[in-house]
Amino acid sequence: MAEGIAKFHGHDAKSAGTHPANNIASNAITVLENMGIDTEGMKPKNLTLFDVSDFDLVISMGCGVECPSVRLDDDWQLEDPVGQSIAVFEETA
Repeated sequence: MAEGIAKFHGHDAKSAGTHPANNIASNAITVLENMGIDTEGMKPKNLTLFDVSDFDLVISMGCGVECPSVRLDDDWQLEDPVGQSIAVFEETA
């Protein structure tokens, strides 16, 4: 959701995880589409696909995952909404 929301607000953003799922959670898709965000082509990506030194800002969503080998500029310490209700996804967004 982070990449879609950031792009919606005009930022050049990438989103990736240390343990990406095979698919984006259906509740995440619903929330993004309800916000007017195009989800076509969105898919989970592994952090190893990117050289984070190319980024101006690196933010961890938290979700209880440590990123010891990655420079972090901030950690928002969000709870992972996967498996939760759509209301939890909306609150996270």
